[in-house]
Amino acid sequence: MSAPGPESIPTSADPRSRRATKKRVLSPTSSQAASLTALFAKPDQNIPLPSSAAVKRAPHIPEIYTNVQGSSAGAGSGEFHVYKASRRREYQRLREMDETLKREKDQDDFEKSRAERLQRDEEKTRKNRERREKMKARKANKGKKTGGTGVGGGEGAEDAAQGPSRHGGDPGVQEDRGEQDKTAGGAASLAHVGLVIHDDD
Repeated sequence: MSAPGPESIPTSADPRSRRATKKRVLSPTSSQAASLTALFAKPDQNIPLPSSAAVKRAPHIPEIYTNVQGSSAGAGSGEFHVYKASRRREYQRLREMDETLKREKDQDDFEKSRAERLQRDEEKTRKNRERREKMKARKANKGKKTGGTGVGGGEGAEDAAQGPSRHGGDPGVQEDRGEQDKTAGGAASLAHVGLVIHDDD
C-alpha cells in the first residue's frame, strides 16, 4: 500500500501537470449552453446569417456544346476521359433545366392556388357584408313601421298588411271590410305594406 503523497495523485488532477484535463462527451443541453456562452462572450461581433430564400446556384452552364463526340468515338482510347467530361456536363445541363422547370411550375401552382383562395375569401366577405346590410335595413324598416302604425288605426293597418291571405284569399271578405279600413285611416296604412308586429300592452 502506497503512502499518501504526490505520487498517489492522478496525473490529470495534479496541479503541477501541464496535461490538458480530460473532457467528457457533452450532452445536447451542455453543448447548447457552451455555444450560447461563446455567442454572448462577444456581443459586439457581427454574425452573418444566411438568408432563407437563398437558392444554391450551380456555375454557369452553357446551353449549347459545340464539339461533342459520340460514345464510341473515344471508347478504349486516350480520349475517353474527354467524352466522360462532356457527358457529365450535358447531364448537369439537363438536370439544371429540369430543376428550373420544376421551380417555375411550383411557383405557378402556388400563385394560382393563392389567387383562388383570395377570390374565395373575398366572395365570402362580400356575401357576409350583404347579409349584414340586409339585416340592418330590415331592422330600420321594422322600427319605422312600428312607429308609424301605432296611433293611426292598428287593426286596419294589420288587415292591410296581411291582405287576402288572412281570410283565406276570399275577395268578398276583403271588399266588406274596405269601407271600414277607409274610415279608420286606411290611407295611411295602405302606404305601409309588409310585416307589422304589435306589442300587446
